Amino acid sequence: MANDLPPAVRGRMKLWFVEPRANVFVSGVKDSVANHVVDYLLGHCPTDAGVIIFKSLPGPPGYEIRTVGLPDKTLCEISGLQLVIEKILMEN
Repeated sequence: MANDLPPAVRGRMKLWFVEPRANVFVSGVKDSVANHVVDYLLGHCPTDAGVIIFKSLPGPPGYEIRTVGLPDKTLCEISGLQLVIEKILMEN
């Protein structure tokens, strides 16, 4: 997930991922490809891109969250578990 990606980075991401929503990319690539993509993002995204990277891990909790810059979403950690805080909109 990203606040805003540079066009060149976004185009490159579309090589490996499906983009179900603007700046949200999903895939099940191999670990070696995932590591390459994460390194690419860390090296090519400006801090205002606000990237949140969810990477699958073999052991508990099953994922790792990394960020580039300041994402729009708030992250927290509870008992060693990384979480993303979502705002709930209440309708009357």
